[in-house]
Amino acid sequence: MTDTLTAPEVATFAPGRLYIGGQWREASDGGRSDVLDPATGRVITDVARGTTADVDAAVAAARAAFDSGVWSTLSGRERGRILQRAYALMRERTEELAQAESADVGKPIMLARVVDVNNAAELYEYYASLGHHLDGVVRETTGNTHAYVKSEPLGVVAAITPFNFPLILSSSKIAPALLAGNTIVHKPASITPLSALLMAEILSEAGVPDGVFNVVTGPGSVLGDHLVSHPDVDKVAFTGSTEVGAHAASLAAQALKPFTAELGGNAANILFADADLDAAMHTVISAFVFNTGQFCMAGPRLLVERPLYDTVLGILADAVPHVPLGDPSDPDTVIGPLASADQLEKVASMVDRARSAGARVVTGGERIDRGGGFFYAPTVLAGLPSDAEAVAEEIFGPVLTVQPFDTEEEAIAMANGTRYGLASGIQTADLARAHRVAARLRAGITWVNGWALLDPSVPFGGVKASGWGREGGPEAMASYQQSHSIVFDLGAQK
Repeated sequence: MTDTLTAPEVATFAPGRLYIGGQWREASDGGRSDVLDPATGRVITDVARGTTADVDAAVAAARAAFDSGVWSTLSGRERGRILQRAYALMRERTEELAQAESADVGKPIMLARVVDVNNAAELYEYYASLGHHLDGVVRETTGNTHAYVKSEPLGVVAAITPFNFPLILSSSKIAPALLAGNTIVHKPASITPLSALLMAEILSEAGVPDGVFNVVTGPGSVLGDHLVSHPDVDKVAFTGSTEVGAHAASLAAQALKPFTAELGGNAANILFADADLDAAMHTVISAFVFNTGQFCMAGPRLLVERPLYDTVLGILADAVPHVPLGDPSDPDTVIGPLASADQLEKVASMVDRARSAGARVVTGGERIDRGGGFFYAPTVLAGLPSDAEAVAEEIFGPVLTVQPFDTEEEAIAMANGTRYGLASGIQTADLARAHRVAARLRAGITWVNGWALLDPSVPFGGVKASGWGREGGPEAMASYQQSHSIVFDLGAQK
């Protein structure tokens, strides 16, 4: 144990209800669930614990809204204007959204303001701008025919999101799905429901008609399965662990419904000896402590060209313990708590097993007692082979493994030598090498001389066990639309 630190004060929030068909309601059986502050382990509010009957009601509301055409028959420009109003309202309520996200997830408040709320709002702004470009195409055909192709909404979309970036990862689904003309049932993670309920208020105020957007809070193992399997759900958009995603995909496949998934990650960050070392080390540390390591596109595997290996370990040993850790409400905090007691236990257990397997703990490797809360020291591990659990599997906490390599070929093989393929990074001053190596990395996104460089216009997503489909950019729109070809036989016209 490290020294006990002072526990932060506990924020409180209004109790939450389900949002179905434009109405706030209690769960069908009256059930409630506590919402905990990860920084203290204490209750900050409670929300309705939905049932399968509530999922049925939400899907029915979404289906009725879609079939009525109240949303789907609006032009892309009209839907875009409403998303633009939602963007403006999010900007007006930035502090409220940031406080909820910080208290709910345990995020440092500055991270919640600058990253979470800002990026989520920009997703609505970006997709609003695409409302002017939802055009069909005319195709040249043989014979005496005329054909055109329309892009149409799929129908009812189930949006299922995880606990680590509730606002961003829901917005990356909701904004394009709404612009495309779909209706939505959103099931946020059971432990982080607060921003989803705030977004229901914002979208309603922006002008989204009743029933177009619905939120059901509650246990994923019950509600998620029921929602994915529901016969009136036309498409599922899922972000979460690889294991849960595979299960959800199997349920969706039984009904042959479209399914996109952003799943687990275990990105390699390759540090070549010619890199600007000061800038590279800032990137390395940021990549693994960002959001307390609870980031599917984190950089938890550092591959270092051998001449730099000992130097890099020394820099990490000196610098990592000084990264500010503590109360998420303190604007100077960089590392907050893990999101739950279960997540803390998972991270601590994986580090303990790595230590038992022979890992050298360069720094960290212990829980932090703050008089409550789910804190773990940022940890650097060395001396592990590539098949060690801590290297091969996703830890999802503030843990970095460091391995040396000798050649470019070896670095590429090590980076690709995992079942995941969500993100990757290259730190080098050699532009030709950056292009050459990036082209061979099996990942949905690769960052060069930086990390987590995200923009609403740039798609991200996974390969291999990290999922399929893309979020962000115009590429995401295709997964919420279907092509409808209309062909005329001109010879048959009188």
